Amino acid sequence: MRTDSTRTARLLLVLALSVTGAGAAAGCGSAEAGDPEADPPSPDRAHRVAESWDGSRAAARWHEGYHPVAPVVQPPAEGLRGDDRRAFATGTFDVRAPLSSARGKSGRVTWQDGKSLTRPLMTADRAYRALDRNSGPGPRPTVTGAELGNMTVLTARGPATVPAWLFTLEGYAGPLKRAAVSPSELPEPPIGPLGSHVPKDGPVPLAGLVKVAPDGRSVTVVAHYGSCDDGPVVTALETNGSVVLSAAVAGAEDRPRTADLRGAKVTVTLDRPVGDRIVLDAFTGRPVPYTEPPGAAPRRS
Repeated sequence: MRTDSTRTARLLLVLALSVTGAGAAAGCGSAEAGDPEADPPSPDRAHRVAESWDGSRAAARWHEGYHPVAPVVQPPAEGLRGDDRRAFATGTFDVRAPLSSARGKSGRVTWQDGKSLTRPLMTADRAYRALDRNSGPGPRPTVTGAELGNMTVLTARGPATVPAWLFTLEGYAGPLKRAAVSPSELPEPPIGPLGSHVPKDGPVPLAGLVKVAPDGRSVTVVAHYGSCDDGPVVTALETNGSVVLSAAVAGAEDRPRTADLRGAKVTVTLDRPVGDRIVLDAFTGRPVPYTEPPGAAPRRS
């Protein structure tokens, strides 16, 4: 079965072929004067995505799953110092203790309403390898041990208590916590992606969800644009069951530029809190995946 990362890579390739910018490799063309803003994408696609998801079996499966919308890695309570903060951000660690690689256990995710879900428990060794993703030089916080505990993670269903590996760091009183269970598998969407032939007023793919405001009244996503464009624009269509986000590119020309694709954070203010509504990408027809800093990103099972 294809992984979500494979699907995402293919969709980003579609974006690279669809995002508009300068046509000449030597430099950017000049945008039309007096029109620096993007036309919003046609609302038809967003409505179709919302209608396909609202009340669907896929939506029911989504609401039954464990889908983090906040970091699954938490530094020690006293905070990280100096170079260790940079090492944490880039996923650069050392280990000075054997970490368990035994398999076969499961862990329980529990929400505040008492509902729970059993997920496979990742080993301490695998959890550590999810943290230590950078082999480059530089200071490295040193892990000296690990024990199983728990942590609170914000999910699409609200805060949940999840099993976590508590890593002891040399020189710190408190542990670094890493969720010991992976997110639930994404349900098969009831609508397909737009495909490679995107209309000029159609949406382009989003790269990921990076933040939901504490009050739920806004979401921050990463959207793509070209180096010759004026940046991304993201609009929202809200229904009772979903928030469909449509991304467009401002100041774009008609010819594609694939050599310099960039990303920018865009915060979208909502009419009411997200709550347990599903945040969807109008282009892909899928839930917008949560994206974390390097070294902390959750992986789909």
